[in-house]
Amino acid sequence: MSESTVPELLAELAALEDPRARAINERHGDDHGVNLSKLRAIAKRLKTDHELALALWATGETPARLLALLIARPKAFREDELDAMLRESPAPKVQDWLVNYVVKKGPHAEALRRRWLDDADASVAAAGWALTSERVRKAQTEHLDLPGMLDTIEAEMATAPERLMWAMNENLANIGITQPPLRERAIGIGERLGVLKDYPVARGCISPFAPIWITEMVARQEA
Repeated sequence: MSESTVPELLAELAALEDPRARAINERHGDDHGVNLSKLRAIAKRLKTDHELALALWATGETPARLLALLIARPKAFREDELDAMLRESPAPKVQDWLVNYVVKKGPHAEALRRRWLDDADASVAAAGWALTSERVRKAQTEHLDLPGMLDTIEAEMATAPERLMWAMNENLANIGITQPPLRERAIGIGERLGVLKDYPVARGCISPFAPIWITEMVARQEA
């Protein structure tokens, strides 16, 4: 158990608030201005402390919830608890960390993947697609209907809300990269839809446009 209290940690996080960082984060839907490297340093100092994590989460404040996800014990959460946490946390960064740092490392990832994939809430569905993408990327595709998934992507990705669109696009790319029999179809879907075709990319980075992403990653694997 850490000796730090919730009020002390909230004050420490508040002191890290940077108006310029907040302005950038708010453009992406996140309501905080805390430097995440400094937040991670706090988590490293605290180490794993599930009780403290729950108390930080209960504050409802985004920086506190991000810190909570870094010090929580993933296997200690119940499935319904994780479902409620995702739904009550609209901040994209919180949802992303919840999926990647807690759900993926716990015992309920597959159950929540199925539960979230077709949810009416686009941000919840995006989490389901993110968990699906993890399985596709690792070639753990047993019981996954990949052709049916491509049907859904082709029909819905272009008009999906942004977070869901990105999650579907990642699945499209991963199917093309890891599934040679479906590669041509995945590339064709990407070309027809044109999703993220003109997305700006820094030098040395791979475009998120699925046909380029797939082609580049396959070339690297075959090199």
